[in-house]
Amino acid sequence: MGILSQVAVGRLTRCLKGYNLPTSIHDSRISSLPASRHLTPDRLLDIMKVDKKNSGPAKKVVLLSRIGATHEPKATVVPDILIRKALCDAVTVVSGTPKHSPISMATPGSKSISNRALVLASLGSGTCRLKNLLHSDDTQVMMAALLELQGASFSWEDGGETLVVTGGQGKLLPPPSGKELYLGNAGTAARFLTTVCALARSEDGSQSTIITGNARMKQRPVGPLVDALRSNGVTISYQENEGSLPLKIEASSLGFAGGHIKLAASVSSQYVSSILLCAPYAVDPVVLELTGGQVISQPYIDMTIAMMRTFGIEVVRRKGDSGNLIDVYDIPKGHYINPSEYVIESDASSATYPLAVAAITGTTCTLTNIGSSSLQGDAGFATAVLEPMGCTVIQTATSTTVTGPPVGQLRAIGYVDMEPMTDAFLTASVLAAVACQPVTSDRTLEGAPATMTRILGIANQRVKECNRIRAMIDQLAKFGVITKELEDGLEIYGAKPSSLNTGASVHCYDDHRVAMAFSVLGSLISGTIIEEKRCVEKTWPNWWDDLENKIGLAVEGVELGRGEQASTSWFKHNSEASVLLCGMRGSGKTHIGKIAAAELGWDYLDADQYLEDVYKMTCKEFVHQNGWEAFRAAETKILPEILKEKSSKTIISLGGGIVETESAREILKQYGLSKGPVVHISRDIRQIVAYLTVETERPAYGQEIEEVFTRRKPWFDECSTHRFISIVESEGSQNSWRRTRNEVKTYFRHITGITPNHSPNLQPGRRSYFLSLTFPNVVSNQHLLDEDTTSILDGADAVELRVDLLSPSGRAVAPNIPPKEYVILQLSQLKHMTSLPIVYTVRTVSQGGAFPDDAQDQLFELLETGLQLGAEYIDVEITSPHEKIHHLRARKRSSQIIASHHDWSGRLQWSGPEIENIYATASQLGDIVKIVGKSNTLEENLGLRSFVQRKAAEPHAKLFIAINLGTEGQLSRILNPTFSPITHPDLPMAAAPGQLSFPQIQTALHLLGQLPRKQFYLFGTPISKSPSPTLHNTGYRILGLPHQYTIHETPGVDDSVRRIIRSTEFGGASVTIPHKLSIMPELDKLTPAAQLIGAVNTIIPIQQKDGTAVLLGDNTDWLGIVNAIRAQSREQLRADDVGLIIGAGGTSRAAIYALHELGVRSVFIWNRTHSSAQQLASSFPPSFNVKAIDNLDLLSSSPPSIVIGTVPSNAFTDGGLPLSPAIFSREEGGIVVEMAYRPKTTPLIELATSQRTPWIPVYGVDVLLEQGYQQFLLWTNRRAPRHAITKAV
Repeated sequence: MGILSQVAVGRLTRCLKGYNLPTSIHDSRISSLPASRHLTPDRLLDIMKVDKKNSGPAKKVVLLSRIGATHEPKATVVPDILIRKALCDAVTVVSGTPKHSPISMATPGSKSISNRALVLASLGSGTCRLKNLLHSDDTQVMMAALLELQGASFSWEDGGETLVVTGGQGKLLPPPSGKELYLGNAGTAARFLTTVCALARSEDGSQSTIITGNARMKQRPVGPLVDALRSNGVTISYQENEGSLPLKIEASSLGFAGGHIKLAASVSSQYVSSILLCAPYAVDPVVLELTGGQVISQPYIDMTIAMMRTFGIEVVRRKGDSGNLIDVYDIPKGHYINPSEYVIESDASSATYPLAVAAITGTTCTLTNIGSSSLQGDAGFATAVLEPMGCTVIQTATSTTVTGPPVGQLRAIGYVDMEPMTDAFLTASVLAAVACQPVTSDRTLEGAPATMTRILGIANQRVKECNRIRAMIDQLAKFGVITKELEDGLEIYGAKPSSLNTGASVHCYDDHRVAMAFSVLGSLISGTIIEEKRCVEKTWPNWWDDLENKIGLAVEGVELGRGEQASTSWFKHNSEASVLLCGMRGSGKTHIGKIAAAELGWDYLDADQYLEDVYKMTCKEFVHQNGWEAFRAAETKILPEILKEKSSKTIISLGGGIVETESAREILKQYGLSKGPVVHISRDIRQIVAYLTVETERPAYGQEIEEVFTRRKPWFDECSTHRFISIVESEGSQNSWRRTRNEVKTYFRHITGITPNHSPNLQPGRRSYFLSLTFPNVVSNQHLLDEDTTSILDGADAVELRVDLLSPSGRAVAPNIPPKEYVILQLSQLKHMTSLPIVYTVRTVSQGGAFPDDAQDQLFELLETGLQLGAEYIDVEITSPHEKIHHLRARKRSSQIIASHHDWSGRLQWSGPEIENIYATASQLGDIVKIVGKSNTLEENLGLRSFVQRKAAEPHAKLFIAINLGTEGQLSRILNPTFSPITHPDLPMAAAPGQLSFPQIQTALHLLGQLPRKQFYLFGTPISKSPSPTLHNTGYRILGLPHQYTIHETPGVDDSVRRIIRSTEFGGASVTIPHKLSIMPELDKLTPAAQLIGAVNTIIPIQQKDGTAVLLGDNTDWLGIVNAIRAQSREQLRADDVGLIIGAGGTSRAAIYALHELGVRSVFIWNRTHSSAQQLASSFPPSFNVKAIDNLDLLSSSPPSIVIGTVPSNAFTDGGLPLSPAIFSREEGGIVVEMAYRPKTTPLIELATSQRTPWIPVYGVDVLLEQGYQQFLLWTNRRAPRHAITKAV
């Protein structure tokens, strides 16, 4: 509202925090309370309505005009929209033209100068009045630390506008024992205070100072500074990770020794300034020699020297023999003499934001306190960046005016060295994103696009509040902006503002510069959300108010979903966006692509074939006539045409060399960022070489295949969003082909988002489990993962791959980092063997695994690999750097993050603030929460269960895995409903102490009364020889389920059947002839399949909340037919396939439905009684295209590819149905399905298999098993143990 000054707001905020009072509804003291999940800004405003002084959307609030005075002598009416903006944790800038243009304003004091002035004045003698001091988090922690060191005293004048510093003359003392200096995320304060603390003295040398910070500060480097101080005699030790805070700095009787100091200054100029500021107080004069190559941010070093001069110390920079300045500085002994007053310049980095708003919106802004005479390098931003972009710039010694060109007319600027103003690169990046006009001729870069801006000299920005280069790349990608990361910077490819994505939600990494930079872009691109608005308090606490009140852009509050961030993923692909396949020739792109297209029901396009159609010649001929260079240009030229023409529902296989051309690579990268998946299909290079050695249709490479692969591999990795490993099994068996088809279907449905491969049991009210594999080598144990021959996966809803336990040399020994390519091979083999979702886990040593804790870069590289390969669940430890976790979340697409925390100490309590904070953090970072403790007593499991139940009752509660380790914790594993880890006797070891098998847990649940025994039945007659009881009872026994399946034979649906299906112990029933129709009136609901088929073979009781059950009738016969056909068919069925059904009874109806679901669009019925066949055909909708025939000769023109027999086996011998070879006249052969299962080989099967063409038989028992498996799943929500059942039946 512009009533209370920024200084007063900051002072009041710090005062409230000092009394441990919350200043936000998102304060941890509030968010840790269970009821806080109900508390949103809108809910709070509703509560405020109750107060009779308020009226609807207007609230009466006492406002302050200054500390100690109210704005009015009464409460002021404040609209809800303003209160809501203050309460919300995110904001959106309403795009448009700033209404206060031409703007004239001043920016807050410089953070860099403020921190230096505080150190100088505190070390000096006398009193100094600091004016225009930045009132922010950073300066506050600096002042607090100097007070703790007893280095100065502070007081305020002019209503808080002036800070009065009484210097302590460099006489510092360590804080009391046990007192740490907490610096938050204040990097400048951390670097400066490291040397300041070395000045603190202790007579006996027994005292020390510990400086620490938040999680991000503990990742930022300080090693070069520590090394320099150590070499000068300062005793410093790292308290956690080498090279970062916390630091323990020992006090000595002499203090800082001085003398010749060598310092590596290629990472941060703050190291240099830290030693410079303290050097006058060393025992000996200091000679500071900078080493390590190019010095970063020289203007900041010059700033420090200039300010030291103002405070009475003259630093001399030496010159070399040729008279040029060298990186050696002489600092004399002395003491700072405080000037009576020191006015701090406005912050030049912050000044870039209002100037950039003018540039991007075509308006005018004048800053009255930043000009060419500034000490700060960022003051040159207007002339070095904005002017070349097409802005009009007028700069005096003390002011800067910028007028932007019309909207959409900003120019790219080619190359710009931003080393003198590194913090301003973020502002330049958002402007470059919309700089769509070509670069001027004098700045053109050879071979670069006309709208590209290349920013260099900013490598140090990777170690700021976040990795800012990576942050800009990731967040600009949400807008559809193409970028390229460089070793020393990045490239941005400007685009028309109208082409960028609107509504992007920007994650700010708790970095003030990220937030303010993207607010500039938000002034042009509508709907942009800045997720963490409060991070600007670091340098410009009033930025959002000034943006509205001084610049004239409306700012509105946005409430993000509680417990999650809006930017869960910036990959917002349309699930129908075409998928691009890249990879080496011979890698399997065509084979995999055609399977994927068939399984998705999409088109398939080969880019090489498209090129051949365009140029009317083969690729081999094109290369022979024109050469490889022309071919690359041609395929790059047609690539945009293909993407435009086939933008959706197409699998597009690209030529292997498409990545050879940089412009094509950029197209692929942009497509992957903003449109759809780009999948790298890869294969063992030895298999590729073997294939290409005999393949002659394509043009020869002209060099060794391995050399081509080595050159292209980095480009494939750069351009692709996903990777699929094409596994070719040596035996080429039917099972091998089926596995490949299932793998391709599962993978592509998941990555497109059409059907994410998530566990259906992972939902409230169901129990779910994952099997924790502990093999060091999955490939060598793949035979144990074959569900047709083993039982290791029985009962599991997912499979956990413990990446940290993988080792090519045998059992992993901690610390263990498995090779990346080895991990890729293991995960790919696992996905090939099972379609179950994969839980991809890299567990660190401190959390109970084998992966080293200090190898976070390698850890997240492996996690990214898991996402690329389509792992459905990624386990991420919440102790990992949150910046890296957010970066991973941005790429997760259809996969989900399990945010985990493992405490092996036995001290974790399931009540209190610690567990609440752990849960809150995990809930924010993950889609699923996992917390593991260690139980010492049985009772601790009850505390766990109470905590879980309380969290489950909260609104928007996330799925929660909560267990205790050890024998005492086994009860928690039994009762945990969500993804309980299980083991199996065939594994080399359990993944954790106390882990149980699936049958053990089910048995325990039954004994605890959590899994009541259910009775299942088979209704019909005659059924005494049915294999169904064997099928289901074998499944129950193998899985440890307490249920029983029995036959109940009756001539009709009588009262005994009615009593059974309404019994509380009834679990479900199979229904066979003659009851499939007569049972239907007894049921409450029918599935669509059962309704259309007109018969029920499965009854499922659906439990209701009131304890009653709704009886649902279904038909799984058709699923049995479909699955049995898919299991045997090596070819995907096509729309022009023809089906023939023999018979016109109830089973025939299921067969018609099955063929329709398989995609067969033409079905003939042949029956002994033609009228029955006609009646059956007419009962289905016209779209099923069912026709009755009375003469098999009619099949000669359209021979069937699928034949299904639905009559008893003796119908062909005793029933007058003559078999004719005409049925099997299709030259390509086909599939014959026999629904009768006694005898196994019927006359129909005998005739089919005797033909000269290949007809694949599907036996009745196969169909029976498949439909039985479906019933088992419907009744128990468990996949049937196929191997054991098949063996028993």
